[in-house]
Amino acid sequence: MMGDPNQLKDEGNKHFQAGDIDKAIECYTSAIKVCKDKKVLGVIHRNRSACYLKKENYANAASDASKAIDIDAADIKALYRRCQALEKLGKLDMAFKDVQRCATIEPKNKTFLETLRRLGAEIQAKLKTTFSTDSRVQNMFEILLDEEMEKDKREKAANNLIVLSRDDAGSERIFQNNGVPLLLNMIETGKSEMILAAIRTLSGMCTGHKARAMAIIHMVGIDKICSVMAVDNEEIAMAACNLFQCINDSLTGGDRREYGKEEALVLDASKDLKTILLSLLEMVANKKVSGHGRDQALNLLCRNVPRKDKKERDNSRSLFTIDNGLKKILKVCGQVTELPDQLPMTENTQLIASVLLNKIYDDLKCDPERDNFREICDHYIKSKIDPNDMDKTIHAINTISGLLQGPFDVGNALVGHQGIMEMMVALCASEREVDQMVAVEALIHSSSKMSRASFIITNGVSLLKDIYKKTKNERIKIRALVGLCKLGSAGGDDYSLRQFAEGSTEKLAKQCRKWLCNPQIDTKTRNWAIEGLAYLTNDADVKDDFVEDELALKAMFELSKSKDKTILYSVACTLVNCTNCYEKKEIIPELVQLAKFSKQHVPEQHPKDKKDFIQRRVKRLLKAGVTSALAVMVKADNSILTDQTKELLARVFLALSDDPKDRGILVAEGGGKALIPLALEGTPAGKVKASHALAKIAAISNPEIAFPGERVYEVVRPLVSLLQTDRDGIQNYEALRSLTNLAGFSEKLRVKIVKEKALPEIENYMFEDHEQIRQAATECMCNLVTCKEVQDRYLEDGNDKLKLLVLLCGEDDDKLQMAAAGGLAMLTAVQKKICAKLTKVTSQWLEILQRLCLHTDLKVQHRGLVIVYNMLNSDDSELGKKLIESELLEILSVIGKAEDNPKKQDAIDVARMCLVKAMDLGLIKPFSSPS
Repeated sequence: MMGDPNQLKDEGNKHFQAGDIDKAIECYTSAIKVCKDKKVLGVIHRNRSACYLKKENYANAASDASKAIDIDAADIKALYRRCQALEKLGKLDMAFKDVQRCATIEPKNKTFLETLRRLGAEIQAKLKTTFSTDSRVQNMFEILLDEEMEKDKREKAANNLIVLSRDDAGSERIFQNNGVPLLLNMIETGKSEMILAAIRTLSGMCTGHKARAMAIIHMVGIDKICSVMAVDNEEIAMAACNLFQCINDSLTGGDRREYGKEEALVLDASKDLKTILLSLLEMVANKKVSGHGRDQALNLLCRNVPRKDKKERDNSRSLFTIDNGLKKILKVCGQVTELPDQLPMTENTQLIASVLLNKIYDDLKCDPERDNFREICDHYIKSKIDPNDMDKTIHAINTISGLLQGPFDVGNALVGHQGIMEMMVALCASEREVDQMVAVEALIHSSSKMSRASFIITNGVSLLKDIYKKTKNERIKIRALVGLCKLGSAGGDDYSLRQFAEGSTEKLAKQCRKWLCNPQIDTKTRNWAIEGLAYLTNDADVKDDFVEDELALKAMFELSKSKDKTILYSVACTLVNCTNCYEKKEIIPELVQLAKFSKQHVPEQHPKDKKDFIQRRVKRLLKAGVTSALAVMVKADNSILTDQTKELLARVFLALSDDPKDRGILVAEGGGKALIPLALEGTPAGKVKASHALAKIAAISNPEIAFPGERVYEVVRPLVSLLQTDRDGIQNYEALRSLTNLAGFSEKLRVKIVKEKALPEIENYMFEDHEQIRQAATECMCNLVTCKEVQDRYLEDGNDKLKLLVLLCGEDDDKLQMAAAGGLAMLTAVQKKICAKLTKVTSQWLEILQRLCLHTDLKVQHRGLVIVYNMLNSDDSELGKKLIESELLEILSVIGKAEDNPKKQDAIDVARMCLVKAMDLGLIKPFSSPS
């Protein structure tokens, strides 16, 4: 058996007929290995080709058919199979030749003639578009590179090129038509609109295509893309950053294409990825790179160096970055913009560098890796401290500030080192204002954590007070004040842990508000005023005064929309404080008694932190335009809008959406849209808060207005996530209400809800003890029963889904009955089998139906009567008989014979329809009028 090719072939044929294609391929492959007879070999190849066609493996199908044709050029079956495979591979002209040969051998075969006609038409159409696309591409480049051409024509051509590159066929055409060198020519013109169009077109061409991305890197050159990203133009820097991201995604396997034989040529991208990483690190500390370029290089590192998921084992990119670039990132943190000869930077550069340091440190897996990171930092700081060179020293202190805003523990350890604190004290006493400024900022950052604050409070408070009194420079004054604010608020919202004398926090806050509202002061200094308020608004008197000051609120919102995004965290903290939506510690009365008894500290709540005060503050914030400010903040770049900040913003949104009356303002100013990204990414707590705010909005808004366009489908997943059993009852309830609203809106939304696996969760809550949750779940299900998939679940045997729905119709709660009866009325209308099944799930079915039909609520009664009509209409004569032999006949007669009444007309009409149906079925005699 093992060695006989004919037997193996027959065995394969049997498997093929039985539909076991994999077994058939095995047999044919064994047969090919041992077959000596050329003619038989041709047949086996032809058969295996048929198997590969079934498996949709067209490359192998074509190859096997070719082997059969090599043996017998007139093998018509093999020719036709190769034609089918080639067509699927997009090689239409070759497929056309094969079917042409088939039609020559069998001129009357209808299948061949039909395929010939179809392929001919397809080839014509393809030629037409190919020629028009090719000439269009050439034409666009001619327009773009023609100096004399009118501006709007060139703009149009540039846009067409970008659009064309977003489509795979279009990208290929540009690529084949010498596009890359022509795009390079556009970059060389040095005109910003030309550079932008060229870079955006390249991004389209690199997206999702590994082979093309690699070819483009080598034709354009990584250095070239870096030099474009280094120019002082924010839009161009961002476009180049996006091009690098597209290249990175394609090279790291964001590309899902099958390459067949070419696979070997494109596999190894590691060398290119390493070169890109080195080039970006090179840009970080390069003087020739603009601030925007530096920001984008740091952004790319933030996005692509640390692992996306800590479950991945490989953190080699972080280790490589530490070895080749940690000192460069520290150098950026240490820049003091007031001194000459510094790196070009934007307002955001240093913060992005701090975030990057934090992300890399966070990505390390063991103590030796962390020790190495700390040692490099330590060594760098020591190498910069020089008592005889103040500029070098303040660079070192500023670098520590950067670390304190990033991996705090690393910065914290450095502050504690011998001589650093003394250095700060010395700088505070310096004559130069820039020294004082750097020292004060470092003091502020190092007092971030309560534990450090005690050490800093003893040394720092007197230092800062001293500077505050002596300096004439507003910029230093304000920073010293923020330091005092920060130290003064170390007790959080605990009213009894006040650092300063009564009333002094309000004074400090008043001063901060004054600076905030003064447009003559530079933005960075005004940002510090917000930083001060972020600490001071822990105090209820301060937050209450602040929200009354509409000018100050508006000034803060304007600053939060400006280009300087370093302020987002402070604004978010301030808003969280004003709306009291921070994590509150449960205060248990018994423990308070115990604490008092043992003379322990007891936290106290400020009278202005009671509910009515909070609600008033929320209204003031909404009136001053907080929603549009939040909507702008959410769009900030991910490296600055950290997960922590996102969580704070989500908390604020949740507080703002608390009162249903305020939700209209939130929707009108774009709050619904802004919440979606917060619900999809961030900390687990932040995502839940944002989803809960979405649920509050989605429960009572028109979905089309609250979430315009396709966004409404993105809302479903966050809402479904709130149904999980570990969420609290109010979140479950509001999620169910919002899903009910969406499900009532369109079939497409219902399908999306089912797709997100919401059904088991919703069914769970229909069993819930809590009345409102059970009602909300039943209403939601009632809106979903038009979905085929939901109907199938009720048709399945072996579960209690239908029984539960019938029993809920018999509950005492009118709203619950209405929802359950509505669901049952729809199910019995669309699925006749459910009518019979309904009588088998519980012995109480008839009694429950009668109760519905006698219900005092006309809507519930109407739904009950519709169920009876559907059951009479279900083609099950036994079922009809059961209904009419029961007391239902009397109920139907009483309702149906009543006089017309607009209020009750729906019920009367259905009752009459039931009686007519019963007559049609011969279950009751027609009413005869007395002769």
